[in-house]
Amino acid sequence: MTKKQWNQKELEGFRVLVNEKRDDILASIEQARSRADDIIKEGNQSSIYSSHMADAGSDQQSLEHAYSIINRESKFLNYLDKALQRIDDKTFGICFECGELISKDRLAEVPHATKCFDCKTTRR
Repeated sequence: MTKKQWNQKELEGFRVLVNEKRDDILASIEQARSRADDIIKEGNQSSIYSSHMADAGSDQQSLEHAYSIINRESKFLNYLDKALQRIDDKTFGICFECGELISKDRLAEVPHATKCFDCKTTRR
């Protein structure tokens, strides 16, 4: 008989993994926010001086990059939060397509995965 869900000890191990990834993402978001704040602050301070268009363009590009990172990481954080909810519901690691367990290796790499490798690659 094949196993249909992870046991409590395994789920707690996954919870630790997801929370570690969440901590990394939160630090990345904070770092990007700080960088964006610095760019804005520097832009406001230098605005009283004549600035070159290339400098202004570079600052704008850096600011957009920081906001892009914040947006991307926030989406990933949402996926991780949903994974934590599935851990609480004891549905974590169960493929949404076929109902089989997603491999531990896949979950270690992509802890927010909702499909096993076979279902993900066949794109049903």
